[in-house]
This record gives sequence, C-alpha cells and structure tokens, in this order.
Amino acid sequence: MVSLPLPSLGHAVARAAVLAILAGPVLVEPALAAPDKAAIFGIELNDPGVVGGRKARPDEARRLALVTEELRKALTAGNAVEVVDVAPQAAEIAKQAPLFKCEGCAATIAKSLGADLAVNGFVEKGSNQIFNLYVVISDVASGKVVRAGQVVIRADTDDTWAHAMRWVVKNRLLAEPLPNRS
Repeated sequence: MVSLPLPSLGHAVARAAVLAILAGPVLVEPALAAPDKAAIFGIELNDPGVVGGRKARPDEARRLALVTEELRKALTAGNAVEVVDVAPQAAEIAKQAPLFKCEGCAATIAKSLGADLAVNGFVEKGSNQIFNLYVVISDVASGKVVRAGQVVIRADTDDTWAHAMRWVVKNRLLAEPLPNRS
C-alpha cells in the first residue's frame, strides 16, 4: 500500500484562493422580490359634524391632493411598492366613494387594476385646527388589513398635513417591511 502525503491546510487554502482568482469574480446578490403593486387612492375627507358628509372645500381638496401625493412619494421611495394607475377605474371610484365607508370596495377596485395592495385613507375633521389622518393598506387577495396608521394634525397648514402623512408612512406603515418583503 502506497501512502500519499496529504496537503497541509495552508496549501489547501492557497489552492482554493488561486482557483477563486482564476475563476473570476462571482457576484452573489440576494434575490429581491419585486415590489408589490399598489393602487393608491386619493385621501378623502370625513366631516362627522355634517350629517351625510359633504364635499371638501377648495382649500381642503388641495390639501387632500397634497397628502395623497406625499403618500405616493413616501411609499415609492425605497421601492416599497410599485404604484398602479387608478384612473381606469375613476367612474367606479366615484360611484363607491367614500372608499373608507364602502366595506372593502377599495380592495375590489385595486384587484381589478391588477394591484396586490389597496391603499386608502381619510382625514377626519375634528375642529378647524384639529384633524385625524388615517391610512390603511389592505391585501387585495384576502381583503385583510396588512398595515394601518393614524396621526393627529394639530394645525391646518400644508406643512402640518404633509408632515403628518410622512410621519404615518415612516412610523406606522413602513416601520417594518410590508408582508412578503425582506
């Protein structure tokens, strides 16, 4: 029986290093899931002081559009979601409005748009200077709420409304990654 000398550990490590260099760089990146598609609906107004509700005044409508845009920007920053255009369902959205009262119709509309998530919310008027901002993210397949957040707005300015939306997204909606995201 012939006995061959075993290479030392140092030789084995050196040989592996040379083979790795000769093989060229190999980039191994973790596979990231594509972002969920989200239908982000306009933030609506709820004025509980008016029986049956009311349409937003022009200044309120402008602020609602402002916080809706802040919501879109905050959710798309960092690739959290991919926004799906809701315009093709504008007639159905208008018919079902307000979406925060329609018992899951936002998820149904979002599903018809090919979205994975439905994002909707409302500003509830408490007084002329105090408002509550609510935002909900629902899974369209199950209809279940996957995230929700609420904050009180204590002044009626563009800056306070925009800041409130950014705070809700950062500290409530995206405090942890959305489900099925790493």
